[in-house]
Amino acid sequence: MAVYEGARPRTIALPRRPQTADAPALPRRRARTTVRAHRSSSRPAIVLGGIAVAFMLAFFSLAQEVRVSATSYDIGRLQVDQERLEARRQDLASDLSRLGREPAVRKLALDAGLGQLGQPIILPAR
Repeated sequence: MAVYEGARPRTIALPRRPQTADAPALPRRRARTTVRAHRSSSRPAIVLGGIAVAFMLAFFSLAQEVRVSATSYDIGRLQVDQERLEARRQDLASDLSRLGREPAVRKLALDAGLGQLGQPIILPAR
């Protein structure tokens, strides 16, 4: 059986009265586990952690740049579509104004095989 410093024997019968020391006990300081085990954070671990954080930040920045460039590409494409639609609207407006006049309507009617109307017939009222 191994004996550890500070270990006390177990009693099978009635527990004994706790022994109190005559001298006042000093409060014990609690040491962290790493200090008790005489371990410290190693430099390679800190460097690797810093590199990982730097790569995560760089990746996040790259993702934001890609999103911004894709958005600007979409905006440019939509502006080209808007200019094309505006040009088409202007063409249609000019065609409507040209074809809506009387000579154009007369020419379209003659081309379709319609003839010019004769003199109107006036009926007397009863």
